[in-house]
Amino acid sequence: MNRPTSRAAGTTRTAARSGPTRHAGRRASPGTAPRATGRTTSRSAAASSPDSRRAARRGSSAAEGSGSTRRRLGGSLARMLGVLVVVGVLVAGAWVAVQQVLPSGPVVVVERCTATAEGTEHDLAPDQAGNAALITAVAQQRGLPARAATVAIATAVQESKLRNIAYGDRDSLGLFQQRPSQGWGTPEQLQDPVYATNAFYDVLVQVDGYTDLPITEVAQRVQRSAYPEAYADHEPEGRAYASALTGHSPAALTCRLRPVTDVSAQAVGEDGLWPRASELVARVHAERGSVPVTPADRGTAVVLGTAGATGEDAVRSTWSTAQWAVAHARDLQVVAVGTEGRQWRRDQPEAGWAELTGEAAQRLAPPGATVVVVAGGAVE
Repeated sequence: MNRPTSRAAGTTRTAARSGPTRHAGRRASPGTAPRATGRTTSRSAAASSPDSRRAARRGSSAAEGSGSTRRRLGGSLARMLGVLVVVGVLVAGAWVAVQQVLPSGPVVVVERCTATAEGTEHDLAPDQAGNAALITAVAQQRGLPARAATVAIATAVQESKLRNIAYGDRDSLGLFQQRPSQGWGTPEQLQDPVYATNAFYDVLVQVDGYTDLPITEVAQRVQRSAYPEAYADHEPEGRAYASALTGHSPAALTCRLRPVTDVSAQAVGEDGLWPRASELVARVHAERGSVPVTPADRGTAVVLGTAGATGEDAVRSTWSTAQWAVAHARDLQVVAVGTEGRQWRRDQPEAGWAELTGEAAQRLAPPGATVVVVAGGAVE
């Protein structure tokens, strides 16, 4: 940083000292003229010069201004340092608090579910995956092929992003954006995902050859959309989720979820289940129809299906049930699902479907049945 004020003040002071010379005070001999030196400016003359006084005042003011500027800068820096110290203390305290609250091991920041098909992963949010599971389960209840679920899931992704929304174009509502004014049902009915899905399938099954036609043509005949080509964009993810949720692709759907916040013990009800497990069973019956249910582990778990059942259809059915339970794990507070010697655990988000062996496989992941554990139950 340049300092012209100090340099000017110094110059002024130096000029004042060098004005007089030693000859200026020497007396001349009688009759002799004083010697001309050209440097006869005395200290008093310099002091009385108007230019010198102005320069001195400028120097003094500049020096004072420089000192004031330094004081202001010093005060600003001190305040900034104080703020940084406070922020540092707060950040450190927050970090310590987070470390005390968060569990050890992998921490899930963004919840998601993933279905894998032909080496490609397709992600959905947990609520979207739950709706895909519902759509597929309704198709299975009706005895429809996996292709029907593929068409329905792809259509719902395009229409509502697989969410049961209460708004849309004009009077459109729900998963499939069906319109009461077009005869699809009442607003209340169309906000019921099971009703809305059945309404979609009622029309789909009337389309001749829907299992072989391009999805754009099939979905357009059902929905009569202004943008029929858009349905094809979502066919790959529709196929991936339909294949996993119908059991045609075992261990192909998994979810990364945060821990359940409420794991408190509950009283066993008349059905032999905790209320959390009872809610799970009610949802199974609503979406999947009649499924054998056996309470387990003091009511904190249920066995869905018949353990020991064998054959291709039995394996496909139990994988369908198991992956349906994982897709609904967030809203049903599920912490573990096991079948066919493999288990998904909520507290091991990176493990996917881990293999079990020996007695643990028979008890926690039996062939022909699905064991589902709710929050508060023992996870092994």
